[in-house]
Amino acid sequence: RALRPDRLKAELQTCVCVSLLLMLVGCRTAHPAGNSALRDEWVDASTGHRVVRLSRLPGASESFYFHQNGYAPGGDKMVFENSQRGASNRLFTIELATHRIEPLTDAGVRQGFVARGSRNIYYQRSNEVCVTHLDTKATRVVATLPKGWHVSTVNADETLLAGTFVEGGQKIETRGRPKSEWFNKIYESKQPQQLFTVEVATGKTNSIHRYEGWLGHIQFSPTDPAWLMFCHEGPWHQLDRIWQIRTDGSGLRLMHARTMPMEIAGHEFWSWDGETAWFDLQLPRGEKFWLAGVEVATGRTTRYALERDQWSVHYNLSRDQKLFAGDGGGTNMVAKARDGKWIWLFTPEAGGTLRGEHLVNMVKHDYLLEPNVNFTPDGKWIVFR
Repeated sequence: RALRPDRLKAELQTCVCVSLLLMLVGCRTAHPAGNSALRDEWVDASTGHRVVRLSRLPGASESFYFHQNGYAPGGDKMVFENSQRGASNRLFTIELATHRIEPLTDAGVRQGFVARGSRNIYYQRSNEVCVTHLDTKATRVVATLPKGWHVSTVNADETLLAGTFVEGGQKIETRGRPKSEWFNKIYESKQPQQLFTVEVATGKTNSIHRYEGWLGHIQFSPTDPAWLMFCHEGPWHQLDRIWQIRTDGSGLRLMHARTMPMEIAGHEFWSWDGETAWFDLQLPRGEKFWLAGVEVATGRTTRYALERDQWSVHYNLSRDQKLFAGDGGGTNMVAKARDGKWIWLFTPEAGGTLRGEHLVNMVKHDYLLEPNVNFTPDGKWIVFR
């Protein structure tokens, strides 16, 4: 269709890709394959951007969590999870050029993440940590962990995995229950947890940090094999959340200290060059909004101001580090936005602001499932769920 030059430029710069739920926006019901009412491609009437549905499998499919790498080096393949009756949490690959989907693992997989420098994906099946090649599907068991130990990240040179465990096991049931029932209970229980690493070559484990509380969002630096970021989980306004540590247990540091009552900082993620930790900053909670970043080497903070309706549950960064994306938020969320249900593209501008552009209208989406935006490696598409 004919487009104005400025719109054409925007559309060429960033197309939008609906990832991995076998349903249209706002519909939480899984459809069988071949349902003629389910569109594979359309133009969003509110924004003029092209939207493509990647998931073509029966059941429910999801892209990875926003800070987990799901892409092969070179960006030709993406990995996603699919659950069907009797076959929960199976991994599949999709070729982004052809949209061809292939099974990668059997069912029962937990915590998939692709190595940044190879075509290997690591994941957990029960207590076994496995690695599978994306093309040959050759698989080996890296380690067998004690019950309740979970890995969630691989380092830059693929020598270490990292994760957490609760001493004595998690006493609060979460499976199948709404977050409102267990989130505060886990925080208040102050059960001791430990960070641990796993040597990829040998399967040897090593505990590197103990904390009497809840640890989460474990993620290695994309460039420094020895740097690990994690959070103190719980109600954000009650804790200093964002931390980093070296894999030998040294160098523990708080990346952002709160400066006022009810201040929050969270949903942290690395820049692609490993030099900055980016996060959602609110001063105070639900009042003023920034996308903020702390330089690892210097501690210098960068802040980009956001309007209330631009606030997003998660943000992400393109690999050339020139653009951000956001997945918006529901009216019942922390920002209480009046018109916040959008997939956003953000361009940094002089003066510490972000120019926001609507990409997809999400007004019918309930945000019980968070869209979790990420850029494809070539920077031309945004994937969400």
